[in-house]
Order: sequence, then structure tokens, then C-alpha cells
Amino acid sequence: MTLLKTISSPETVKQLNANEKRQLAAEIRDFLIEKVSKTGGHLGPNLGVVELTIALHSVFESPKDKIVWDVGHQSYVHKILTGRKDEFEGLRCYKGISGFPKCKESEHDVFETGHSSTSISAALGMAIAGQLRNEEYHSIAVIGDGAMTGGMALEALNHAGHGDANLIVILNDNEMSIAPNVGALSNYLTRVRTDPNYSRAKDDIELFFKKIPAIGNTMLKTAERIKDSLKYLFVSGMLFEELGFTYLGPIDGHNIEDLEMTFQQAKKCKGPILVHILTKKGQGYEPAIENPDLFHGVGPFCIDTGRPIKEPCPPSFTQVFGETLVELAEKDPNIIAITAAMPTGTGLKAFAQKFPKRFIDVGIAEQHAVTLAAGLARQGFRPVFAVYSTFLQRGYDQVLHDVCLQNLPVIFAIDRAGLVGQDGETHHGVFDISYLRHIPNLTIMMPKDEEELRQMMCTALSMQSPVAIRYPRLNGYGIPQSSLSPLLTGKMESIRQGKDLTIVAIGPMVELANEVANVLDGKGIHTTVINGRFIKPLDGAMLHNLATGGRPIFVLEEHALQGGFGSAILEFMESEQLDTSVVRRFGIPDEFVEHGTRDQLLEQLGLTAEKIAFQAQKHLLEYNAYNKTASL
Repeated sequence: MTLLKTISSPETVKQLNANEKRQLAAEIRDFLIEKVSKTGGHLGPNLGVVELTIALHSVFESPKDKIVWDVGHQSYVHKILTGRKDEFEGLRCYKGISGFPKCKESEHDVFETGHSSTSISAALGMAIAGQLRNEEYHSIAVIGDGAMTGGMALEALNHAGHGDANLIVILNDNEMSIAPNVGALSNYLTRVRTDPNYSRAKDDIELFFKKIPAIGNTMLKTAERIKDSLKYLFVSGMLFEELGFTYLGPIDGHNIEDLEMTFQQAKKCKGPILVHILTKKGQGYEPAIENPDLFHGVGPFCIDTGRPIKEPCPPSFTQVFGETLVELAEKDPNIIAITAAMPTGTGLKAFAQKFPKRFIDVGIAEQHAVTLAAGLARQGFRPVFAVYSTFLQRGYDQVLHDVCLQNLPVIFAIDRAGLVGQDGETHHGVFDISYLRHIPNLTIMMPKDEEELRQMMCTALSMQSPVAIRYPRLNGYGIPQSSLSPLLTGKMESIRQGKDLTIVAIGPMVELANEVANVLDGKGIHTTVINGRFIKPLDGAMLHNLATGGRPIFVLEEHALQGGFGSAILEFMESEQLDTSVVRRFGIPDEFVEHGTRDQLLEQLGLTAEKIAFQAQKHLLEYNAYNKTASL
């Protein structure tokens, strides 16, 4: 990789000739495959944008020109070209560089992203800011065709086309987001990318008029209507030009010279421009081309075979969810599974194969998915929307207004609840309790293990009201499956009994609570461990008993402390005029948690058996001393 070693900034990219840029593209692909095979990451999207990123930094002047990467998981090449290639050993590792754009990492990361369909709005804001300040720079949004289906992207296109801000939207069309794209816009782009007649016919007409002596250019200007008619004749809709954009493309996204020429042309245009680029996800690495959904986000893998490097382990919570939903759907024909472009990630692939007519992929459109589920529920179906916690945030109003207000029996299967590791701040599922538990009519559960997840799914289907089941991005514990039966709604579970301290925990924190109890047992402190199970409704009888039992209560949760499970317990105790001073909460403080392994992040946050046990000993000494003083 002799050429790549010389690249330290966009300026060094600009100095290369065409052959050197092609060589650089090949070296970057080898570099990405080598590094991501060790750290894991979003390989497929980045292999697809190598030439695109080289061309961008060859033509534009970053950071003066503002390049906003939608979602951001395709920004690795951008990071390499902006001076961060030597930090790739720590990609997505604790205290290493992020897998997404991060403003604190580099001045070239002008906007932080992690969720889809936001780039056009952000870049348009920057373009309008330039207008208001009379500053000369280009504002560029790089967005995939999957993200373009998101409602926010379409809203931004509508706004941008109505104005005159100098915005360049680069549509990276690789026919996929995470899973194959769905919907009318995807079909429209397919027609554009596969029909060469429009471009050829337009060029032929221009050439014809230019050959006419003296009056050719005049006639060419008057022929604009003819050319406009060709848009409708050969390319159905011409959606982007109808929205007010100047449309350039489609362009081969793996031809650096064509990309640079098109970008130079876009720089000369005024107003909103859309450049349509055709790329292949996973370009240059056959396993990634053959398995684009697997290599969208991949763990460490063998370069020769493309196979993941995994230790044998029990099925994940996601896998158990998917298998259980199939089991339940075999008995209940009203169950319908919904995903927002993530059938594999949410464990619904088997369901989709077995019940294709009862499986709905709405694309990247969480708001629509929630209200679609509401409509299905209103007509007597039992929709299950499987979604990552961090993405359900985007459908908050629909959860409140369209589902819970009408008390419709929609089930929200909230995957990736808690810390998710290397994807970091934008993907940790640590806010959903806070934005859900205050909504009337909604029941919220979290299982301590994979078998309890199965029972909670059965419980949810037995209810005629909205239910949210949150579960982590973890493997299960290998617990044998039992027959499905509903739980008693709102009832906590006593795991072990002790006379000195009570720990109430939810989800995987129940396992941690047991570990804390084991440490304390060795120190002569005996602990009661309670599995909270139901975040809403709370088990009032159990909490009354605990609050009047004369013992401190520790609450463990892998969630933001503000508005979380512990807050719910405090609020209940205050409303019942119980002593809230006995409660101490452990969870995520008021900060965004960076990326790293889950164990590293729990250590950083003080959520380990040893650290909590130490806090328990200290707290018990203070608690007992206070009680002695109070009794004198």
C-alpha cells in the first residue's frame, strides 16, 4: 500500500493523477478489508463508496465545503482521506475512532450522523446559513437510496426544491439500504438506472441543433420543451426535476473521472442539484457482494472465506424472538410482523420466508410502520413491529397518538435495548423507558433471560392493549425452552432472599444483581434479588413490602436514570407516601455514552458486581449508622 501511505489530507488526494487515484482506490479497499476483518464494522457500504469519496475530495474543498454523510456508516473512506488512517486499528474500539462521523475527531466531520434520512436537512441548513452570511462554499449531502425513502429526506427535498440555496444532493444508489429496498421510490430509481434512452436521445437532439449554421443555438434554446418532453417519454416521472432540482445522472459510481467531471459540473450550477450515482455495495470483495445484508455491519471475519469468526454460544435474544414469533404465528393467523428495512437485524427473516403475506417491510419509515400497525390492529390483526430501541425514537408521536391514545393492541418488540457496544452514542437503546412509560394504556416489560422473553411475547398476545417488550443485544443463557404461557401482568419475581439489602433489577441487570449478591455473601451481607419484569405497571404490593422492610433498596437498570425504571419506583413510592430515602439507583448518567464493548462501558459507568458491591457496603454502613442515631 505504497500510495495510501502518502495520503494525509484531501490536498494530497488532489495531487494524484487519474491512474494514481485508481490505484489508491484499490489500496483503500484492501486496507478496509484488512482492518474491518479484525474490528468489525460497516464494510459493505464503505467498499461501495471508495471512488465516490476520492472524487468528492478531489473536487471539493473540505472542510470549507460541507460534506454531510447520511447515516454515516459509509464514512470510513472519508476518515482515511482526512488524516485518520493510522487510527483504524482502534476503529469502533473503546477510546478509538468512531464508526460514524464525529465532530470532535476532525474538522472534516461537519455534522454527526447515525440515523438515516437526516443529511439533506442538515446540508440544506448549512447552505441557507451560507446564503445568510454571504459565504461562498458548497453544501453536499451524500445519501443512499434506502435513506432517500425516509420521510424526513422527502420533506427536505420538497423544501430544498422550493428554494434557491446552493445544495448538492449526491444520491448513492446501490439498490440496498441494509436489506433490499422496497417501495415506489425504489422502483422509480430502478427505472432511471436501467434506461439509457433518455440520456442518449437528449445528446442526439443537442448535437443535431448545434450542427445547424447560424440559427442552431437559438433553435436549441427554443427546443427546451422538446427536451423536457423527452424526460416524460423515456424516464417516467422525473421526480427530482419536478421537485425543483437540476438532475445529473445516472453516473457510474466506480469511475473516478466521470464522477469528478460531474461534480465539477454540479459546482457550476445554481440552486439545488441532485447527482445520481450508481454503485455496488461491497464492491471489490466478493463475499460482501454476495451477502450484502451480512456485510452491511459485520463482526470480525476471515478474509479468505468471508465467514464470521465466532465462538459457539447460545442463541441471541433477537433469534429467540424471531423463532418464538414464528411459533406463535403458526397458531394465530392474525399475527403480522412489520420491519422498517431490517428483516435480518430484527430476527424476522424466518417469519418472512414462512409467512410472506403476513410480513411487511415498510422501508426506512418508522413513523409509517407504527401507524400502519395501528391501522392493522383497528381491523382485528395483531401487528408486531420489531424495531431497534434507538430507531423507535423516530416514531414517538405515532406511538402516543395513533396507538396508545386509541388503546390498540400493537406489540412493539424493542430490540437493542441497553448498551449496544461499538456503534456508540447514536445506537445505544437507553432512552426508550423514559419516552414510553408516561404514555397511558401502554404496558412495558423486559425479560431477564431468553425464556422469559418467550413468556412475555405470549403475555403480550393475551392482552387487548398496546405492549412494549424491550430486550438486549446479547446472547441468551442457554436456558431450555418450556411451553408458552402468559405471565401475571405487573408482578415482579423474587429470585433470592436476604435480610440486609434488596436489589431490584430488570433485563440483563438481574444477572448482575445475582453477581453482586454473590460478592456480598462472601462479606457476610445477605441480599434479596427481585426481577422487576414489568416496568409498567409496577408491582405496587411488592414495592410496599420492600419499602417497609427496613432495608436499603438498590435499583439496577441499563437505561438512562432520568425517567427510567428507578425513577418510576421513586415516583410510585412518593405517591404512596413511602420512604424514598431507602432507594439508590444505578444506571446511565446524564450523558451520551461513547462506543466500546459492553463490558468496557459497564466498567466505565460503575455497573459491575465489584463496584456495586463496594457501594452497597458503604451505603449499608451509613444506613445502619443513621438508623442507630435516629433510634436514640
